[in-house]
Amino acid sequence: MSYFAFGLGIGTQSSNGDWLEIYYNKPLLNPSDALIQAVSDKLGYEGGDAAIEICEEQLKDLEAAFLSVDAEDQAEIVEVLKGTQQPMVVTILATDSAPATTAEVYLKLALLSHRLVKPHGTDLSGMFGLLPNVAWTSEGAIALEDLPRRQLAARAQGRVLNVQSVDKFPQMTNYVVPEGIRVGDASRIRLGAHVGEGTTVMHEGFINFNAGTMGVSMVEGRISAGVVVGNGSDIGGGASTMGTLSGGNNVVISVGENCLLGANAGLGLPLGDRCTLEAGLYVTAGSKVTLLDDQNNEVGVVKAAELAGKPDLLFRRNSQNGRIEVKTNQSAIELNAELHKHN
Repeated sequence: MSYFAFGLGIGTQSSNGDWLEIYYNKPLLNPSDALIQAVSDKLGYEGGDAAIEICEEQLKDLEAAFLSVDAEDQAEIVEVLKGTQQPMVVTILATDSAPATTAEVYLKLALLSHRLVKPHGTDLSGMFGLLPNVAWTSEGAIALEDLPRRQLAARAQGRVLNVQSVDKFPQMTNYVVPEGIRVGDASRIRLGAHVGEGTTVMHEGFINFNAGTMGVSMVEGRISAGVVVGNGSDIGGGASTMGTLSGGNNVVISVGENCLLGANAGLGLPLGDRCTLEAGLYVTAGSKVTLLDDQNNEVGVVKAAELAGKPDLLFRRNSQNGRIEVKTNQSAIELNAELHKHN
């Protein structure tokens, strides 16, 4: 049979033994049957989705299993882990079904940030109930119930335990730095973001989980959960995209290729290729939009949702009467070529 994913992980547990986070150095998408069989023989895996906790003594057998099927990358991970006392787990996903454990969620988030799957390319149903709220600190992940004791212990040793955030998601770059990206403030990209090669994320840029860029982009605004930005498109300073978690919205917002969202613009509908949103303009699916021809004559009024996915559009606000107007976009390609010249 075919398998969906595999990962050998090392992570952090609370004082109660609950998983807080798991780091998968080299997760595998569609691992070979031979690899899964070799691991099964050593760990007693009997099929289905499973998160099998292992100890340091089992690493030697696991290394032999990997080498027997020429999985040298996985064997190299084992070699580094030998001697560790940190908790470890082998996670096997037989199918891409809804995750049932914290370890399974972290493997799927890793697949996204390693660019092995694209946003919306894996089932994350029910994930929030499986991710604990964690204090992300200068000493790693700490369970909230353990935090006061750890803070006191640090003070007793003359140190300050720096709590950087309290959240269900860690920052992506503590788990993977994909090839070919630049990031101004790494804390603003969550694990589970998909950051395409050639993307630059400036200091105020933000990318949520199960969202991101498909190629070369400049991100100075917000890419919300579930939003996909096409190759060659740019999110201007302060611009925002409406996520699938916002206000009960269940429409997947996307930005096509070679698009530009101007500074402080906002997008609440799928945008086609080579489109531009004027700076400061927020367009939602229900916005009334006046259609203009090439001579700037009004030819109709529609809801913006009727323009979803259509290419070569320029959305702007009329500075005299305040109405939203749309006409054929002539400048998107030229604008983006200049923006990406030195990415």
